[in-house]
Parts: sequence; C-alpha cells; structure tokens
Amino acid sequence: MLLTNPVRETLRAGGMAIGTFMPIASPELVEVCALAGFDFVLLDAEHGPLSPETCYPMILAAEAHGLPTLARVGQADRQVILKFLDIGIGGVMIPQVTTGEQAAEMVRAMRYHPRGVRGLAGGRNFAYGMGDPAVELIPRLNDRVLSLVQLEHTDAVANLDALLATPDLDVLFVGPNDLAQSMGYPGQPGHAEVQSVIDRVCAAARGGPVALGTVAADAAATNRELERGFRLVASNVPTLLARAARDLLAAVRR
Repeated sequence: MLLTNPVRETLRAGGMAIGTFMPIASPELVEVCALAGFDFVLLDAEHGPLSPETCYPMILAAEAHGLPTLARVGQADRQVILKFLDIGIGGVMIPQVTTGEQAAEMVRAMRYHPRGVRGLAGGRNFAYGMGDPAVELIPRLNDRVLSLVQLEHTDAVANLDALLATPDLDVLFVGPNDLAQSMGYPGQPGHAEVQSVIDRVCAAARGGPVALGTVAADAAATNRELERGFRLVASNVPTLLARAARDLLAAVRR
C-alpha cells in the first residue's frame, strides 16, 4: 500500500493536480489513466454501482503504477468512510456538505486520534500486523489522507468562511451542476448567477490553506479553472471516452 500521497503533498506545496472521475468498475481503465499521466483517479461511489468491494482491485491497479486513488462516497457516514480508508484509498470526498460542523465531523472521521475519530484495527493499512508498529504508522496514515468536501448547494455558500476554516480540510470541491440545480438552474452550470457564486468562492479561498477543486470536461475548461484559482481539477472517464469516439467517427472517411 502507498504510505504517501503525492496529490496531498503537491497541493500543500501550492501546486496543481489533474485527475479524473472513474464511475466504472475497471482496474484496466485505472491502469490506462495511470499510464496516460493523470495525477489521481477519483473512484465515484456516489453516482453509479461502485462499492468498497469493486474499488479494491482498482486501488491495487493504481498502486502498481504509483497512482493515488481517491473515493467519493455516497453517504456522509463514518462507517462508509472507514470501509474505503481501510482498503487503502488515499482520500475521501464527501458530497453535499453545507456547514462547518458537518465538514469538521467528516474530516475527523478520516483520521486517527489525536486528529480524528477513525476506528483503528489491523488490516491492510498496517500490513496485516507484519509491518512497522501501529504507533509509528498512525501519524503517517493521518498525513496520507486527502480530505475533500463538496460545496454544491446554496446553503453551503452562507457558511463558506466556516467551511474554509475546517481543521485538516485539504480541498473544497465545487460541484457546479448541483450548485446550479440548488439555485433554480438545473442543467445550467454556466449560468451567470451560478458562475458569480463560484467567483465568490474563489475569492474567499484565494491564498488560504484549503485548495479549491472542481470538474472540467476538456483541456480548455481545465485551463480556465486553473487560471481562476482551482488547483485540483477532474474530468470524467466516460466523457473522455465518448468524446474520443465521436471525434474518431466524425473524422473517418467512409
């Protein structure tokens, strides 16, 4: 298991990380993403059929190439978070977080005492009892985990300062689609009012310890978000595959 997390180290040093959402249970596609050069793969267990059981071989495939894996879980629940962490995931994203209190509770669920309340048991994180002593591994495991919460509802905007002040929070990830929906503009993440709210989030986070994350469908959109102040940007594997397939077929001379 990887005991370091290059994505967290990069973000803490002020750098940028480019990755992709993976909603498909496929270790082979994870390997393709690793070989293509992505900085991380985010296994999406919120939208789609992924579970800890299906994610485990995908984590192993990523580790074979030194690629960090993150997981978006479907429930803001300590037990759900624990199951993904215990199989070796490098970070957890919590959807629909609206308050500083909720963010703090979820971030603490990702770390052991004294920085959190994560349940401690032997297993993969501790080399099944055949590695370094647990007392030595615990600080390293705490530092390894990348903590992400999603801002994707207008209720969260009112608590923006509290969210950004959450101890041990690494990334505030803006979800433009659900944010737009909560503002009364479903399917319109580019609406001027939605983008104005996102600009406000960017301004509040600028220069602070919490990195901003978001989604981008292509290279042009990724560059725009990086220039805007986002430092963790993720595309989507099905979208990338669909675009490549359409482009190929459109270019074929039949």
